[in-house]
Amino acid sequence: MGYLKTTFRGISWMAALRVVTRGLTIVKIAILARILLPAQFGIYGIATLVLGLLEMLTETGINVFLIQEKDDVDGYINSAWVTSIIKGIIISAIILITIPFITMFFATPNARDILYLISVVPFIRGFINPSIVKFQKNLEFNKQFFYSTSLFLIDIVVGVSLGILTHSENSLIWGMIVAALVEVFISFLVIKPTPKFSFEKEKLMKVINRGKWVTGAGIFNYLFLNLDDILVGRILGTTSLGVYQQAYKISSLPVTEVGEVFNRVTFPVYSTIGEDHERLKKAFLKTLSIITILVVPFGILVFLFPDLIVRLLLGQGWESAIPVLKVLAIFGICKAISNSFFSLFLALKKQEVVMLITFVGIFVMAVTIFPLVNKFGLIGAGLSTIIATLVSLPFTIFHYRKIFAIKV
Repeated sequence: MGYLKTTFRGISWMAALRVVTRGLTIVKIAILARILLPAQFGIYGIATLVLGLLEMLTETGINVFLIQEKDDVDGYINSAWVTSIIKGIIISAIILITIPFITMFFATPNARDILYLISVVPFIRGFINPSIVKFQKNLEFNKQFFYSTSLFLIDIVVGVSLGILTHSENSLIWGMIVAALVEVFISFLVIKPTPKFSFEKEKLMKVINRGKWVTGAGIFNYLFLNLDDILVGRILGTTSLGVYQQAYKISSLPVTEVGEVFNRVTFPVYSTIGEDHERLKKAFLKTLSIITILVVPFGILVFLFPDLIVRLLLGQGWESAIPVLKVLAIFGICKAISNSFFSLFLALKKQEVVMLITFVGIFVMAVTIFPLVNKFGLIGAGLSTIIATLVSLPFTIFHYRKIFAIKV
C-alpha cells in the first residue's frame, strides 16, 4: 500500500476520532457551562495545569522512541511500563507535596480538594500497557478510533452526570479517574504483549538518551501552550482563567484539531519513508497544503461570529469570552500550520529542532505576555500567543530548508 493511500486512510480514521471526541467536548462544555460558574472552571483549570506540567517535566519520550524504532519494540515494553509506573508515582507525590504552594501561588485555597483528587489520575495512568503505542506505530488507526472513543465517552458521561448531580468541578476529575481505570483494564485485555515488572538498564538508557530532546521539547511546548493560562490565573484570577480556557477550547477546536489529526497520522508515515527525501518532501508539502486549506476557513468563521458561538455553546454569563475568541482564532490558524512541521522533524529524529523552535516561542511569550496582559487583560494573553508563534516561524522554515538543502 502506497504512503498516500495509507496516509488518507489513517487521516479518515483520526478525523473521525477527533470529530467524535471534540464534538462530545463541545456538548460537555455546553452542558456544564450552564451548571458550573466560570470560577469553577478556573479551579478545574488550575488542577489540569499542574498535572500537565508535571507530566511534561517527567516525560521520557518512550512513545516517540517506539514509533521511530525500526526494529521490533516488544523488548522495550517491560522497561517502558516500569518507567511509566515510577513516573506516575512521582507525579502523584509531587502534587500532594506542593498543594500548599499551588494554592498560595494562585490565591485559591478552595482548589485544595480538587488537587488532592487529581493526584490519583497519574498514579492510575502509570499502569497503562505501553503496547497501546502499536496502534499508531502500525498505522492501525481504526483500532485507535474505537479504543480512544470508548474511553473518552466514559470520561464525558461520568463527568457530566456527576456535574449535573453535584454542581461541583470535582465531577470533571472523577470522569478522568474512571476513564483511567478502564483504560488500564482494556490495555491489558486487548493489546499484546502484556508487560511484566522488569526492565533492562541498557534499553532504558537508549530510550532516555534519545528521548531527552523529546522531554525538553515537551516541556517547552507545554509552557508555550499554557504559560498564558498560568499567568491569567495568577494575575486575573480563577474566573478569568475559566473564561480564557473555555474560549481557547472553543476557538481552537476546529482549527488545531485538523492539524492534530494530520500530525498523528503523518508522523509514523514520515518515519517509514524518511530515507527517501524527495518522496518525504512531496508528502509533507501535500499535507501542509491540505492543512492550510482546511484550517483557514474554520478560523475565519470563529473570528467573524464569536458572539453567536458564545451564546450557543456557553450561554449567559460568558460574554467576556467573545473578544478573546477572535484573537485565539488567529492563533489557532498560525499554530496548526506551524505545528505541521513538527511531525516531520520528529520523524527524522530531530527532536532538538522541535525543542529549539518551541523554546524561541516560549522566550517571546515570556517577554510579551506580562505587559500585554496588564494592558489588555485576556485579549493581551491571546495576542502574546500569536506574536510568539509568528516569531518562531522563521526558525521553523530555516530548519525545513536545511533538511532538504533548499537554497535561497
